[in-house]
Amino acid sequence: MQKNNDSSLEFVAMMAALMSIVALAIDALLPALDVIGVAIGTKQAVDNQLLITMIFLGLGIGPLFFGPFSDARGRKPTVYIGLLIFLIASVICVFAKSLEVMIAGRILQGIGLSAPRTMAIAIVRDKFSGDYMARIMSFVTVVFLLIPIIAPALGKFILDSYEWQGIFYVQMGIGVCVAIWFWLRQPETLSPEARRPFSVIRVKQGFKEVFKFKTTIGYTLISGFITGSFMVYLSASQQIFEDQYGLKEMFPFIFAGLAIALGAAILLNATLVVKLGMRTLITAALLSYFVISVSYVVIFSNGVNPSIEILVLFFALQFFAIGFLFGNLRAIAMEPVGHIAGIAAAITGFISTIMAVPMSTFIGRFVTETSLPIFIGFSICSGLSLLIILYLRKSERKVLSKTVAST
Repeated sequence: MQKNNDSSLEFVAMMAALMSIVALAIDALLPALDVIGVAIGTKQAVDNQLLITMIFLGLGIGPLFFGPFSDARGRKPTVYIGLLIFLIASVICVFAKSLEVMIAGRILQGIGLSAPRTMAIAIVRDKFSGDYMARIMSFVTVVFLLIPIIAPALGKFILDSYEWQGIFYVQMGIGVCVAIWFWLRQPETLSPEARRPFSVIRVKQGFKEVFKFKTTIGYTLISGFITGSFMVYLSASQQIFEDQYGLKEMFPFIFAGLAIALGAAILLNATLVVKLGMRTLITAALLSYFVISVSYVVIFSNGVNPSIEILVLFFALQFFAIGFLFGNLRAIAMEPVGHIAGIAAAITGFISTIMAVPMSTFIGRFVTETSLPIFIGFSICSGLSLLIILYLRKSERKVLSKTVAST
């Protein structure tokens, strides 16, 4: 395994760039949702949320194909195909005249972007292992976290300077630049002898294997609940801050501040997880998530929005808790299925996304006059997640008791 040259700043930046196009495609569009909604003739403001949630559907479906395909044909061809699909989908979005066509374009964007996002992780895994891989991924994540902070402001600048279509053109331009950079500077990391034939049977066998493990399924379901509740915020944030609070000019800065709260927790998690362990952090974060959301629901049960300062404080606390969940939930779900890590990662991501998209779409429909439905959704999702944790702990104790008894 190479360490010195491949851990260079350029390598880290390139991997972060492959992943960051996803964040750019989501977050840069937020300030323009209402304008795009008018252009494509949406009948309700809540319909605009679909422009955010539907890209996640594509991100969940795509890896089921791109994961096995990359194992057969290599990482670089997979990235090129994914980015080409993204460019075609972006053109569809630019010329969309209806909500249905725009949704189709966004789903296709997600499918395409799932390739560079998945391949970035695969390339790091090809080159590094163990603690060194974790270290490189930490660096990649730090760079990646800059995008949600600046993307809404970039989207707002483009919207103010040009038409909303300019946001898609900029995304396409960045995608082309990243593709050229990747082509010129990144060698193929999957050796020919390590490749495996592409087969649908591998995916079917992967599903059967994944469903054998309660831990994998349990934590994947929790990931679906948490991702779904967070997606409600992503899709409805523009509607809340711009329409309900009238803070159109301040929205990019509020979004950036909340992204910093999430990023701070992710960075802190890298230190605490070694000392406390994933299970402890997941349990503590879920309890915090549940208590904070229930507190909001109880205090503001009358449905009247609090002051913007109070709302932002509650969101910041929620997202700080979420920062300890995303990475840990994925990692602990993958523990029993390390022998099929690539396809298992695609399958668990697919399951959590298929849960999250309809869940977030349903909850988002209620976010019209007040932000209360979001916190009700937070409460229900975290409460169900805690019940799953209790079930898994009970199952683990039973297995341990049987093991002790047999010895």
